[in-house]
Amino acid sequence: MEAVIQKLAAVLPNWLVRLLAYLVGIEWLVALVGMLALCIAIILYISVAAMFMIWWERKISAHIQVRLGPMRVGGWHGWAQSLADGIKLLLKEDIVPATADKLVFALAPIVVFATALATYVIIPFGPGLIVQDLNIGVLFYISISSLTVVGIIMAGWSSNNKYSVLGAMRSAAQAISYEVPLVVSVLGVIMIVGSLNMNAIVEYQSGRVWGFFPGNWMIFGGLQILAFILYFTAALAECNRLPFDIPEAESELVAGFHVEYSGIRFSMFFLAEYANMFMVSAIAVTMFLGGWKGPDFVSPVLGATLGPKISGLFWFLTKAYFLIFLMMWVRWTLARLRVDQLMHLGWKVLLPVSFINLGLTGLVLVWVGPGR
Repeated sequence: MEAVIQKLAAVLPNWLVRLLAYLVGIEWLVALVGMLALCIAIILYISVAAMFMIWWERKISAHIQVRLGPMRVGGWHGWAQSLADGIKLLLKEDIVPATADKLVFALAPIVVFATALATYVIIPFGPGLIVQDLNIGVLFYISISSLTVVGIIMAGWSSNNKYSVLGAMRSAAQAISYEVPLVVSVLGVIMIVGSLNMNAIVEYQSGRVWGFFPGNWMIFGGLQILAFILYFTAALAECNRLPFDIPEAESELVAGFHVEYSGIRFSMFFLAEYANMFMVSAIAVTMFLGGWKGPDFVSPVLGATLGPKISGLFWFLTKAYFLIFLMMWVRWTLARLRVDQLMHLGWKVLLPVSFINLGLTGLVLVWVGPGR
């Protein structure tokens, strides 16, 4: 940093150089600027990824229904349709119900989106490509992600609308019902690895069998394929995706907990849903599918340092977006469950099976001992 300031001294006024040197010396300010830059980068990624996923889902649903989907806006296959929709939402009038609790009404979408944003801190996109490598990364994700339901209840209650409140209560019941099997399903992986650190979990799954088969992935070498299915099913419910979109059941509740929201506030809920889709997929990739591990790109242009990072990022995003594709496929294939069916599946099927998987994992570890 001092070298940079010395170079700037040749082109900047002395007072400005002294000010920069003083500010750089304040550690908390440097840390704050760094955190703000990372937050902006994550928000930009979420925004672009959400626009892509919305367009992608429209095309997938169209092909499943033997249609073409967006074709006009932007030219090639309507690639700019999501961008146009985003501009439309920004320009729409922001309406607040007269009888709403205005403070809570305004805070609800912020809480939901901030919760989705915070969980991106512990995603290992590649070797060294992680915002904060926490020793309790898995625990951090479980703790923060559970706060989403608080924002949803805030939105439903503050709207002073019976449909909104009913949607919020459904969301709370669903979150509690499926958060438990989701957490229990990942405990087997934590027992095998012996760590809550996301990078440690990825490194444990390194190596290949017979030179090409990823036999050390948790779904193969860790025998956690049942846990992966349980996690993925519970993650669908956590994201309120069909067949578990009871909180947003349009045919019953108009739009669920966010029925009174419009414009930019509604778009924040929408962004949070797609951000959570990527997040649960990223956690599944990290916990069960080897994280960024895959065939390395050998390129003299990228070099020994940049090459593995680009390769890891490519494989991580490829796996994550494949799981997102499965979520979209399921949404446009299966019908919505009734409330009683949803609760039956969560409490009487997923939860017992997840505990059975956890017990079997413990027995295997006791039988064969720690390690591979």
